[in-house]
Amino acid sequence: MSAVVVYESMFGNTHTIAERIGEGLAPLGEVHVVPVAEATDDLVAGATLLVVGGPTHAHGMTSKMSREGAVEHPETYGDDIEVDPDAEGPGLRDWFDSLAKADHVSAAAFDTRVGTIGAVLSGRASKGIHKRLKHHGFREVADPESFLVDKQTHLMEGEADRARAWGAGLADAVAGTPAT
Repeated sequence: MSAVVVYESMFGNTHTIAERIGEGLAPLGEVHVVPVAEATDDLVAGATLLVVGGPTHAHGMTSKMSREGAVEHPETYGDDIEVDPDAEGPGLRDWFDSLAKADHVSAAAFDTRVGTIGAVLSGRASKGIHKRLKHHGFREVADPESFLVDKQTHLMEGEADRARAWGAGLADAVAGTPAT
């Protein structure tokens, strides 16, 4: 079995969460953790499990405008914020527009969002990711998950460990799922 974790990250938090999820998925076998720009149809087609995540911007998935704003003005989010090296690549919305249909491949969605306010106020990118995965024929193995950052866009304590555990839970779910 193999897993692919595709992430979109502006300031590195979603990137870190994706890597920790990948660590949790290790029992499945081969695990690829890749930014959106490297998530080819061939890579995705060979996966037993696809996990996709991105940051929450303006109550949902990033847009071209929100991505450009984050890259051009990271200081808006805090004095010590650095732009992730892959931030200027394509976003998940564009990737989904070109993604091939899947036939019952297992999948899960995650996001990062501000945790000091509730999901009702912040929104959740994982809901839009989940919806697009289902539209493309992927089979959900877990509810969409949010990993939390503070108002200065730093991961909250324990979130990286929680991501690793969530990945391990996904591995267990897929290993226990009969092939269809």
